[in-house]
Amino acid sequence: MAEPESSLVNGAKENKLWKGVFAVSGIMSTLVIYGVLQEKIMRVPYGVNKEYFKHSLFLVFCNRLTTSAVSACALLASKKVLDPVAPVYKYCLISVTNILTTTCQYEALKYVSFPVQTLAKCAKMIPVMVWGTLIMHKKYKGFDYLVAFLVTLGCSVFILFPAGDDVSPYNKGRENTVWGVSLMAGYLGFDGFTSTFQDKLFKGYNMEIHNQIFYTTLCSCVLSFTGLILQGHLLPAIDFVSLHRDCLLDIALLSTVATASQFFISYTIRTFGALTFAAIMTTRQLASIMLSCVWFSHPLSWEQCIGSVIVFGSLYAKTLMNKNKKSQTTPPPPTELPQYQKAESSS
Repeated sequence: MAEPESSLVNGAKENKLWKGVFAVSGIMSTLVIYGVLQEKIMRVPYGVNKEYFKHSLFLVFCNRLTTSAVSACALLASKKVLDPVAPVYKYCLISVTNILTTTCQYEALKYVSFPVQTLAKCAKMIPVMVWGTLIMHKKYKGFDYLVAFLVTLGCSVFILFPAGDDVSPYNKGRENTVWGVSLMAGYLGFDGFTSTFQDKLFKGYNMEIHNQIFYTTLCSCVLSFTGLILQGHLLPAIDFVSLHRDCLLDIALLSTVATASQFFISYTIRTFGALTFAAIMTTRQLASIMLSCVWFSHPLSWEQCIGSVIVFGSLYAKTLMNKNKKSQTTPPPPTELPQYQKAESSS
């Protein structure tokens, strides 16, 4: 009996290992490619005349249009209802803050380098904690505030001590750095509200993840399309991508990997939990910074290296502490008596 049981256990471990490889490779590949494409589209000129693509809201529209179409197909394939579960205005609220989040993210790349932006994203713990306290009435421990402070300190060191003059591909100068940091602050604030309100929506309604993605991205499509028309940027963006086919290819690939990343993120959280996902995302951010520095020749000062160590060391320490705490609170499985002891006790 022991041999079949051990083979089942080994089979389950091997199955979980392959699931882990699938999740990690999916998240790392899609999000790292997504980050590189972001920087390429917003910071690298196209064509002989070296023209920059400046219509960040058009990128938001393309991304949301692709994601809403895929999520609609997923709902139809799984035979789930397309009716909204929550009031439509709540989906729209998430859409508005999500559009503002993504627009600030793209616009910031005009003024700060991708490594600065990626590391600054690690500081989203503070706005998430603030919004969690205000919206969800959550309470956080002192260690959480300590990690948030260390991450913010590391990000500040990384931003304040750049190497070289790589600030903006448009106009170099400290005022652009300040504007880029302001955009990143807007990104963090809007993103913290979006994720917190999404969490509240999931807990308040019996909602499928594809349902929320579909209606949120559908509202985002309408809002971003309206914004493009009101700003008069729709036709210039279309003219730009029609003249520069390589830019059109980059945008199509960006929308594809953005949609695929949503699937891998949902799969990872559902299969392995939030702690494993947090560790993977931290590793992905580190990999994105390293790849961007190599690909786009971003120099790093020694102060920035110290800031990176502070940020990622704090995040990994928090993940490790939470994992150890979870293993201590989880009761051990009941030990099964050997066969001969079972026979004696039954007799």
